[in-house]
Amino acid sequence: MPSGDVLVLIDDSGRVLEWGRPAEELFGWSAEEAVGRSVTALMSEAAADGERQGERFSETASVLVKPALRGTSVMWQVLSAGDVVSGQDVAILKAMFARSPVVLHVLDKQLRVVRISVAADSLSNTPVLGKHFTEAYEVEDPAEEAAVAQRVLESGEPVVNRLVRRTKGPGRPTRRIHSVSYFRLEDSHDRVLGLVTYAVDVTERENAQNRLAVLDAVRRGVGHLLNVGIVCEELVEAVVPAFADIADVQVIEDVIRGNEPPVVPVRRNVPLRRTAFQGRIADQLVEDVRPLPTGTPFSDVLSDLRPRLVSIEEDSSWLAADPARAEVIRRSGSHSLIVAPLALRGHALGVVSFYRHQQHDPFEEEDLAVASAVCSHAALCIDNARQYMREWIIAQTVQRRLLPQPPATHTTVDLCQLHLPAPEAGGAWFDAIELPGARTALIVGDVAGHGIAAAITMGLLRTAIHTLAALDMQPDELLARLSDTAARLAAAYARLPMDPPASEPLTTGCAIAIYDPVELTCTIARAGLPEPVAVLPDGTPAGLSVPSGPPLAGTGNAPFPATTVDLPEGSTLAMGTAALADEVLAPSGPLRPLLDGAGTRPLPDLRDDIAHALPDGSRAGETLMMLARTKALPKDRVLTLSLPAGPEAAPIARAAARRQLEAWGVDEETAYTTELIVSELVGNAVRHGTPPLQLRLILERMLTCEVSDRATSAPQVKHARTIDETGRGLFIIASLADQWGTRFRPQGKTVWAEQPTGLSTERRNGARHPDDHHFGGSGSS
Repeated sequence: MPSGDVLVLIDDSGRVLEWGRPAEELFGWSAEEAVGRSVTALMSEAAADGERQGERFSETASVLVKPALRGTSVMWQVLSAGDVVSGQDVAILKAMFARSPVVLHVLDKQLRVVRISVAADSLSNTPVLGKHFTEAYEVEDPAEEAAVAQRVLESGEPVVNRLVRRTKGPGRPTRRIHSVSYFRLEDSHDRVLGLVTYAVDVTERENAQNRLAVLDAVRRGVGHLLNVGIVCEELVEAVVPAFADIADVQVIEDVIRGNEPPVVPVRRNVPLRRTAFQGRIADQLVEDVRPLPTGTPFSDVLSDLRPRLVSIEEDSSWLAADPARAEVIRRSGSHSLIVAPLALRGHALGVVSFYRHQQHDPFEEEDLAVASAVCSHAALCIDNARQYMREWIIAQTVQRRLLPQPPATHTTVDLCQLHLPAPEAGGAWFDAIELPGARTALIVGDVAGHGIAAAITMGLLRTAIHTLAALDMQPDELLARLSDTAARLAAAYARLPMDPPASEPLTTGCAIAIYDPVELTCTIARAGLPEPVAVLPDGTPAGLSVPSGPPLAGTGNAPFPATTVDLPEGSTLAMGTAALADEVLAPSGPLRPLLDGAGTRPLPDLRDDIAHALPDGSRAGETLMMLARTKALPKDRVLTLSLPAGPEAAPIARAAARRQLEAWGVDEETAYTTELIVSELVGNAVRHGTPPLQLRLILERMLTCEVSDRATSAPQVKHARTIDETGRGLFIIASLADQWGTRFRPQGKTVWAEQPTGLSTERRNGARHPDDHHFGGSGSS
């Protein structure tokens, strides 16, 4: 009740004229009961009833009586001289300051401590009365805390349950956390007197919540990717600094390689690799690989899989066994350590070390359970990653073994490959297959999916295309046959429902380009892969319009149309998987200018520029690109001769071949064999072919004899009887040549046969011998 309020108005005869509501609350009589009665009678009645309001009035009420003039009469006003506090209120205040475990402080307007509860004595070992509250209780951030209290003092807006950290105790102080509330203290006239604060020690509660938060962060943040190194990095990021100041993860080297983890106890010489480290020592080497020194908590953990809590200041004798680690600990100022095993089903995967330094409290026994739970979750993630990495390593090995090794140099084409494997091994491949007539088949393929299944499928298709290429087919025919093979594989997979390849349909893309260095042409067909890019020697793009065929093993019998384009010597051809379509191969791709400006730049430099410019993480699949620069076969290594359609064609062809072979320096045995092959090929063309006839001899890695005509019928080998006079031509050719075959063209066919040249590599590549006066060959006739 505010001071100055009128309680009672009394006339000069002592009778009550007015009885206000404050008087009703204070004395207990209503206005109807009190007005008109004598004050003396009322007080006598109160005195007679000591248990009623009179006793309360006499003990707790403080009143002021003053005269007041009304007209010509003098009245007496009874006013309250201060707050009215009940005896119960006084008892409550006494209990709060004397017995409550909640810490109470009364601060003046200068935020100095003027009164404290009994519980506050436990907060400080020195007297605090008269000190600024932040100094009295060693608050960690005194400036910020003083600003908060000053704002409450000025605004009157209370602050409730604010977490305040403070230090306590001599030596290395312990850190405590209090929930603090501030309220402004005012008198009955609303004058500011200071602040009342209360504080509750919530250190254990906050530590428990922090431990739960650490476990939650580890469960949510560790194990997203199936990679041992990434799992370990995620682990240290989740626990530093929330749980420890430094975290050090060491994993057994065999586990990283995907092998089975060893059983406990682990042998002393087993090497561990430091896979992750986070903390204040920035130069700690992560890739350190070594066995753990014996006689340390780390080796002990691997002997029984029991976590250890170590006070480094109390027990540091083991540091002598590990000088490198001792130096790191000394530089970090660490005083407390937990070593916990990474273990699963009784097998050890590694150890994790958690350190705390001077700015934080030592680990407690409760922290051992947290470290064990953290490491148990990490061990499960590491083991999953280990099993995946084992399969990944096998898949990568299979893919690497199935891909062609660094190719031998080709006389008519320079090659360079860009291969950026996906995080999960895929089924992309490339090939450069030498074909008869000095031609080269350039192949890029991609099997959708990943892992061992994709790598095996890729190997099967690559084997099939090598077999089909030996039949000397055109690219469109090769793709059609390869698609049939892929369809048979898909049907076989579908009959194995428990086999991984059957989990999704087989989708395969392939592009084939056959380059002819004599004609300087390139025939291209594609199935489900981006359109290749061709760049002329002057750096301008060549017009390639290669229709897109369906993916291999697709539904229906859609054709794979082929396109033949002229490619002059020095042109650059780029073929790649779908991962490069938008960035590099598309006309509007951001990296397409790198290809368009290829010109005569070395292919390795062009490949490196593209690899460095590709954005990280944007590729949807495995990145593979083949770069090929064309070269023409020198004219002096080709004999082209038009032949008549009559019997005289064979002698003419033999004579021309003999002259050319002499000019090339071919030995007599090879020359004799070649003349016989030429004679038989031309004879068959005269008898069974359709004019015009043409002979072509090509000297490259092999000596190739080709006879072309307009007929579309394929020759067949016949096993003639002893008395037969004909039918032995192709049988003789098959016996003399290394290989032979038929290649169909848009108009007619070409029957060819290959055999070794009988020349050294130097002479076959064009070096003149002193006796080679006529080396240079014949032109077209």
